[in-house]
Parts: sequence; structure tokens; C-alpha cells
Amino acid sequence: MAEPLISLKALYRSFPAGDGEVAVLKGINLEIARGEFVSIIGQSGSGKSTLMNILGCLDTPTGGSYRIGGRETADLEPDELAALRREKFGFIFQRYNLLAELTALGNVEVPAVYAGLAQAERRQRAADILTRLGLGDRMEHRPPQLSGGQQQRVSIARALMNGGDIILADEPTGALDTRSGQDVLGILRELHREGKTVIIVTHDPNVAALAERTIEILDGEIIADNLRKTGTPDMAEPQAIAAIAPAPQLQPGQSTARKLNRGLTAWAGRFGEAFRMALLSMKAHKLRTFLTMLGIIIGIASVVSVVALGTGTREKVLANIASLGTSTLEVFPGKDFGDARSGKVTTLVISDARELARQPYLRAVTPTVSTSATLRYGSKEASALANGVSTAYFDAKGTKIASGKFFDAGSEHNLDAVAVIDENTRKTLFADEPDGAVGKVLLINNMPARIVGVAQPQQGGFGSSQNLSVFLPYTTVQARLTGSGTLRSITVRVEDDVDMKLAEQMVTTFLTQRHGTKDFFILNTDDIRQSITSTTATMTLLIAAIAVISLIVGGIGVMNIMLVTVSERVSEIGVRMAVGARRSDILQQFLIEAVTVCIIGGLTGIAVALSFGALFPFFVSDFALIFSNASIAYAFGISTLIGIVFGFLPARNASRLDPVAALSRL
Repeated sequence: MAEPLISLKALYRSFPAGDGEVAVLKGINLEIARGEFVSIIGQSGSGKSTLMNILGCLDTPTGGSYRIGGRETADLEPDELAALRREKFGFIFQRYNLLAELTALGNVEVPAVYAGLAQAERRQRAADILTRLGLGDRMEHRPPQLSGGQQQRVSIARALMNGGDIILADEPTGALDTRSGQDVLGILRELHREGKTVIIVTHDPNVAALAERTIEILDGEIIADNLRKTGTPDMAEPQAIAAIAPAPQLQPGQSTARKLNRGLTAWAGRFGEAFRMALLSMKAHKLRTFLTMLGIIIGIASVVSVVALGTGTREKVLANIASLGTSTLEVFPGKDFGDARSGKVTTLVISDARELARQPYLRAVTPTVSTSATLRYGSKEASALANGVSTAYFDAKGTKIASGKFFDAGSEHNLDAVAVIDENTRKTLFADEPDGAVGKVLLINNMPARIVGVAQPQQGGFGSSQNLSVFLPYTTVQARLTGSGTLRSITVRVEDDVDMKLAEQMVTTFLTQRHGTKDFFILNTDDIRQSITSTTATMTLLIAAIAVISLIVGGIGVMNIMLVTVSERVSEIGVRMAVGARRSDILQQFLIEAVTVCIIGGLTGIAVALSFGALFPFFVSDFALIFSNASIAYAFGISTLIGIVFGFLPARNASRLDPVAALSRL
């Protein structure tokens, strides 16, 4: 004797109730052969729907045995049960359970998506089934645009999509008018004639009488099992549906390459379906989606903008430091700034500067002497600092000429009374001169000097403050203004490929050997640069940390919204599980939705930051945000990571829902 398709032995199902349990099914023994047409009848609360759920592998028994095709279902993992639902069963529900976001064609395709059928193949098969069920002209309509009878036909088409042998119909006519109900029952009879095993759960004796076998259940026990060999009550026969071809199956003998290709196609199909459903869900709840994204947008825009602001600040600081003199060392007499004896140290002399200039690691060396002076031009008078320097000073400090020229080595040698003035001096004394200051004679104390050039404003040098500065050959200042051969300082510019710390050590060693003692100190501008840039980096990191906190808050918002989304879509999850979705499919769908929200939010945040950067120069002219590809890439990665991390918990909760509990929310 052939083994029955379905076999239940001493099957129990109970549910928690307060401190105890309530038994719904009590020792059910039942066998159903392949190709039977069975109706299960009983009053509300009799246990017939619970029995149907167990038969369809949506629920699991508390005790006893349920075998299908010889396989014990208690030994199967959740994904193996999903495979049974996907391959063996086709579900027809009383309330249709169609997904409102999808068309009729899209609803019918869903089981084939999880079965791994290629898109073109499953679409053609779904269209064929709908056409044979009389819905060829309604395939692109969504459920609300269909009548009840049409929606139930779509539900039947979905049940037939994967070619399962067993059709489970739960009150298939309960929500239909008489004519539509007769049409649906006629379709089920036709499917039975084609060899399908059809099981109907109903409370209507007239519907139950259509089956060859009627099983009556009361208070969780089977009280009658009637087999009718021939005949069914007369009823208006609908137009017979054409035979539906079985769903394509991959045979065991087919090549490994083809199996692999089909596996990849199946995965791509499920991923595409999950991504499409994510977009449809986002579109259906635009405001909620936008509010979810808002935290991500603000956080990403803040991170990118803060990093750009920090980079721009650092570049601005470096530019300002460079204007002090690129890679320069300033050698002063004494032990340090504020040394009361520094004025008495006279060992820093011209020969030190000349010998330093011969060192290969130094690019430019200039002695510096300075004294306070009174400037007079015409009726105008001002106090200024008269600086005696060599021609190398302008190279050492990176000074640019605005008009005229710098004095040359000949002027330095001949003690010429020629001067280069800064922009402040030009504005103070020569603002009314239509042809500028170059060529004019300026009285410095009692020494007349011809102006040969005007320097461009320079941070930390020319134009660094409101003080006036005049630059003359150091020989001229020593001979005509100070009468002293000592120097205020020596300024050296280090070669670009030489480490500043190493250069400082070598200069220190060189001068110490010349003087016999260390009676000088060195100001390294690179130390200033490093200190300022370090402070800038710290501030940037601090502000970025605040922005990251806003990202985390945004991520928590994503998680909360996704948890709400899962609770709102429990019924959809139940339907997808009923038609064969794996736990991984559900996990993937909701995880993709969370990641998609965060990616779109991240891209929008990046666009906001770039737009802010484009508008920034209109408000701040001497400063610009500097965006880096790395920071943008990091921001994009962060937004994706937020979607994965904060979307995982809701997605995991969705994937672990019990199918029958999810369907009960319908």
C-alpha cells in the first residue's frame, strides 16, 4: 500500500493561557492520500484553522507526529519548512492576503521569486496563469482596483505559481458573493481533476459537500470522516481553466555550472524583489521615510562639512605661517625671549650670517638689525621700525613686491640709502600721491632715503599689524642709524627637502662651536605650524565627534522607525512566509530597506554639504571649505554602516516572526 501524502498521528496543539494551557487539537489521527479532495468542517473554535495551519507548515504541533511525503516535519529546520511551503503547498486565504503595493502580476510572481525562477520566466508563467483564470486584462491592476472575486482568483493564481501538489484553501468563499464563490469552487474542482490534492477548511456544509471526503472536527477532535465515492451537488460550472504547466524544476543530472548559475539567478531575483519592495514601502510612506532620513542627512552633512572646514582652516593657517617665512629659523641673542641680558650679548655678528650662508642645507640667510625711527614725508610724520636686512631677506621671508623692486647687493655693499616700505607706510604717508611712493624721498630720523619698492601685505611681516615698517640694507642701518655692528637676529630659510628639526640642531651646533658657548636661542616656525595645526585638528575632531553623535541619534531613529515598520507589516511578513520566504529573505528585505534609507540619506547629506561649500564663499571671501574624496567616502560608508547596524535588529525581529502569528494579524 502506498504511503499517504499526509499523515498525522496522535497530534496535539496547545497554547498558553494564563498560568496553564488550552488544548486546541487533541490526539488527531489523519491520513490524506495524493490527489484527494478533502473538506474540513467545524464550528468556530473547533480547531479546524489550527489544523490547517499545521498541515501547511505554518504552525508546529505541541506533540505527536506530522509527516508529509514521508518526512517528519518536527525534524525540519525553519528554512526547510519554508521550502515545503514553497514547493509543496499553495495557500488560498479567505481575505486574499494580497500585497497592496504590487500589481496582480507582481502578487502572483512572489512565490516564484523565493523559488529562484528567473524574472522573464516567472513573469511569463504568472501571466499565463492569470490569463487562464480569466484575468488577462487585469494583470497590471493593484488589489484595491479588483473585485473580491478577482482578488481571490489572483490568490489562486499565486497558489499555483510554483506548481505545488497541495492546495490549502481557508474559507475560500467566505468573503465572496454567491456567484464569485461558485466560480472559485469550480476552479478548485478543476484543479482537483488535474491531480492536485485540495484541502478546504470551511464552516459551510454546502461548500464541504463539494469534496469527495468530509472531515468534521469538534473541540479539537475528529468526530466524523466521511468518504463520498461519486458525485457532487449540482452547481453552475464556470468556464474550465486550461491545464497549467508545472513549474520548471532543475533535474539532478543537470550540470554543476547550470546549478550554480541558477543559484546566482535565484539570489539576484530575491535581492531585486527585496530592493523593489523597499522602494515601494518608502514611496508609500514618504513623510515617514523623510523624517527617518533627516537625522542621517543632518549627521552626514555635518561630518563632511566639519571635515572640510577643518581642512580649510588648516590650509589657511599653513598659508599664514608660510607668509611668516617658509621653513625659517630665527636666531636671537640670549637664552630666550625676555632674557634681560640679551641686549648685552654681542656675539651674534655679520660673520655668523656669512658662514651660515655657506651651509648646503640652508637656502637663504639674512642678518637683521632694527631700530625705532621717525618717518617724515612732507608735512606727514609717523613712527616706524627701521629694519636692516640683506637682499636674501626677501627670499627667506617669501616677500613679494607690489610695485618697484627690492634693493640689490650693490646697495648693500655701498651703504646706499634706499628703502622698501610696507603697505601700512604707503597708506600712512603716500596715500595722496597719484603716482605712488616709488621714487619718493623719505626722511628716516635725519637720513633721507629713496624709496625703491613697496612690498605686498604679508602675514606676520609686511602688513601684519598697524605698525609701520621700512626695510633698508643692514649696512646702511648699522652705519647711519644704530652705529653698532651687532645683530638683532639672523633669519635662515631651510632647503625644502631638509627636516626642520635636523636643520635647527645643525645650526645650533654650528653657532655653539663658533661662539664657544650657547648664547643664543632659535625660534623654529615649524613648531608654531605644528602647534597650530595640532590645535586645529583637535578642534576639528571635537566638532566631528559631535556630528558623529548626531549620526548615532539618527541611527537610533532609523531603528525605531524600522521597528514600527515591522509591526505595521506583520501581515505582509506572514503572507511572504506562507508562500515560501526563508528567514534570510525576510531579514534581507528589511535590512535592505534600512540600508537604502541610510544610503539615500547619506547621499543627500553629502549633496547638502557640497551645496553649503559652494555657497560658503559668498559669505566668507577669504576662506573656503576644502572637501576631500576620502571624507566623502567615509561619510558614505558611515551611512551604509548605520543602516546595517541599526537596521539589523528590526530585520532580525521580522525574520523570526512565527508565520501563523503573523497571519493572525490580517
